[in-house]
Amino acid sequence: MIVCVCNAIREEQLRTYARQGARSVGGAYGRHGCKVKCGSCLPFAREIIEEEQAEQAALPTPAAA
Repeated sequence: MIVCVCNAIREEQLRTYARQGARSVGGAYGRHGCKVKCGSCLPFAREIIEEEQAEQAALPTPAAA
């Protein structure tokens, strides 16, 4: 699904950027090599990044050796 029409960013791309460490919409868009333009995508983009952050936080941490 396209999240940002202005920059042609798909949902899966945003999820990947969030899993790679992007903590904000601006950070994710920066990884895509662009900036937010009209802003109509911001609520959904923010929701996607927050979902990925929550999922990453729920993953078990490996025990120290």
